[in-house]
Amino acid sequence: MKNDSRPHLHIDSLAELHKQLGFAKPKHPLFTVLQFKDFPIIELEDGVKLSADFYQITFKKGCCNKMIYGQSEFDFDEGVLSFFAPKQTFIKDGEVIPPAGFLIMIHPDYLKGTSLQAKIRSYSFFDYAVTESLILSEDEEAFIEQVFVQIEKEALRPIDKHSQDVIISSLELLLTYADRFYTRQFLTRKPKYNTLMAKFEKYLDDLVHSDAIPEHGTPNVAAIAEKFNLTPKYFSDLIRQHTGRSAQQHIHDKLIDAAKEKLSSTALSISEIAFLLGFEHPQSLSRLFKLKTNVTPSEYRATLN
Repeated sequence: MKNDSRPHLHIDSLAELHKQLGFAKPKHPLFTVLQFKDFPIIELEDGVKLSADFYQITFKKGCCNKMIYGQSEFDFDEGVLSFFAPKQTFIKDGEVIPPAGFLIMIHPDYLKGTSLQAKIRSYSFFDYAVTESLILSEDEEAFIEQVFVQIEKEALRPIDKHSQDVIISSLELLLTYADRFYTRQFLTRKPKYNTLMAKFEKYLDDLVHSDAIPEHGTPNVAAIAEKFNLTPKYFSDLIRQHTGRSAQQHIHDKLIDAAKEKLSSTALSISEIAFLLGFEHPQSLSRLFKLKTNVTPSEYRATLN
């Protein structure tokens, strides 16, 4: 295994983070809201690995950058929302601290017993890469900024029995709108993603008709997403938004189409076909085939005679 010698900066305490940044002690040990304009100058070399024990939501303003989506690069100067799950690691490549915006950090324990504890795991964008951030329109940016301001105001108030409920409600509003705006992003970038879909379909076609599958196994979403420089969650959400079906369903359809072709045009046994399509056991192909067609491979072949 290759040794990764890059330095790793990990945040496991909000109190220590506040201290290192020169801020007052956080009012709550498990939740904080900070403004980037108040950050000191932080110099980190590119390549440093960054992670934390907290959910992180960043809203960056005024950061003219380049963003990579799939295999396309474009400039942006709009507001940017990024989401990170606890323990998620990303590698610094360029400026980390923008001139304006907010950082929210939430320890999972802060969510215990709240409506957001389970729900937050349903937001797949917490598993997107930093290069798959949400690029906000002008109206979206103004709205999102208002939500952050309200969360900050509540976080700065003296803590009482309503404090957590108010903050959780505001966080749920923020995440719901982020989910809506990501849907908009998938749709407004449709021309780029139509090209990606065409490449995805061609890649699957070439793969199921190649000799590579027996060596590497049946195609999987993670490997294909990596092929297009996307995370599995972002890739899957993108495919579903544009087709109404999951990436895994597309893969299964291609495998079944390939199996039908081999059943109809060759004398290969079911076991041989399963091997050529990367299935470890013939029964696995048979189960998937019947699930998709309501007949077994043998029954399908019999209908051709």
